[in-house]
Amino acid sequence: MEFMKLIIGYLIACLVAITWVWSIDVRGLTPDWLTPYNLGLRCGLIGALGGIVYCLRAIYLNKCVKGEWDSNWNVWYYLRPLISFLMGGVAYIFLNAGLLILAASHEPTQNPFGFLALSFIAGLNVDRFIVKIEDIAQSTWGIRPSRSSEHSSQDK
Repeated sequence: MEFMKLIIGYLIACLVAITWVWSIDVRGLTPDWLTPYNLGLRCGLIGALGGIVYCLRAIYLNKCVKGEWDSNWNVWYYLRPLISFLMGGVAYIFLNAGLLILAASHEPTQNPFGFLALSFIAGLNVDRFIVKIEDIAQSTWGIRPSRSSEHSSQDK
């Protein structure tokens, strides 16, 4: 029970940190050296938000609904927001590189909301996003999926 309280506190602290970093940008206080990377940073932050939402939902379902809290997953709750932050950044890179396409029309300007939406989804569902990225790598460069992805796709 104590670990669950620590995990919830950690997740709330992550939400506060995301809000604080995002507010720096909203208030126009972003350092000049970081300004060219604003959208990438936002994508990472919104990806982390997706991961935090997923973790909070998992706590609710596993503790309150199912009554099956398993302390073996504690590390996962701490790492998931970080991994989701990274996947939000990866989504930004793949969108910017043109390897993921948001819409059929190719407009000269990038829609930041599309980037943010996909980054949230990448953070929310890390496993399936990684499988999608590996599918792109296989079809584009012939790189085979990792063993862990092959096992997860067999479990479906």
